[in-house]
Amino acid sequence: MGKVIALVNQKGGVGKTTSSINLAASLGVLKKKVLLIDLDPQGNSTTGVGIGKTDYKKSIYELLKDEATLEDVIIKTKFKNLYVIPATINLAGIDFELMEKTKNDPEFVKGKQLKKYTDETKELFDYIIIDCPPSLGILTTNALTAADSVIIPVQCEFFALEGIMQLLNTIMLAQKNLNPTLDIEGVLLTMLDSRTNLGLEVVEDIKSYFKERVYDTIIPRLVRLSEAPSHGKPIIAYDPQSRGTEAYLNLAKEVITRNGN
Repeated sequence: MGKVIALVNQKGGVGKTTSSINLAASLGVLKKKVLLIDLDPQGNSTTGVGIGKTDYKKSIYELLKDEATLEDVIIKTKFKNLYVIPATINLAGIDFELMEKTKNDPEFVKGKQLKKYTDETKELFDYIIIDCPPSLGILTTNALTAADSVIIPVQCEFFALEGIMQLLNTIMLAQKNLNPTLDIEGVLLTMLDSRTNLGLEVVEDIKSYFKERVYDTIIPRLVRLSEAPSHGKPIIAYDPQSRGTEAYLNLAKEVITRNGN
């Protein structure tokens, strides 16, 4: 039975999509069968694993509207053991569309659309990684309802903890109302510039707050990491010798170890 992990932070620019792509690809290299679900209207996880707009006809948008099946939307990437459900800009209007459907169908629950599909795919994959949008709207609610656990990427910067309390409150609301078994898988420190004292201070602050939930692996700030998605490749394929490759492989090993498989 596979595990569903959502990468969530309502702040943009914290390395959420980069980490979704590279964690998924690294798990694949470590012989785990992985499905990456792009739940962000920007579709950066989709293009970041080399899937162009002409490579598919239906996406997560149609799936959430029940206008497609899993077979219609799951695409095998050219990377080892890695599959993706793509996203398009159409997803930007899904909040309104699902709310309209709720008005017309009293039995329709807009926050549980994704869960019925992830429940179907759990037997097919070892890990299902969900890249969430930088917001706490219906899409993120769907992810929190579908997920077994969440990884919170936190950038090593001065305002790192700002907004985290709001996110934790959202997670607790999801636990209470939608998904009682939802857990915090871990907190991932990203974009560390080890040349600055500030970055190292933030690391200590986060560790003192979240304690053992913080991964030992810290993702460094690297130009190669930001370049890789524009070439449609995870860092492990773009620059196998990069410190970014080493970091995400170490993260994947931590995820596997924590899950006992």
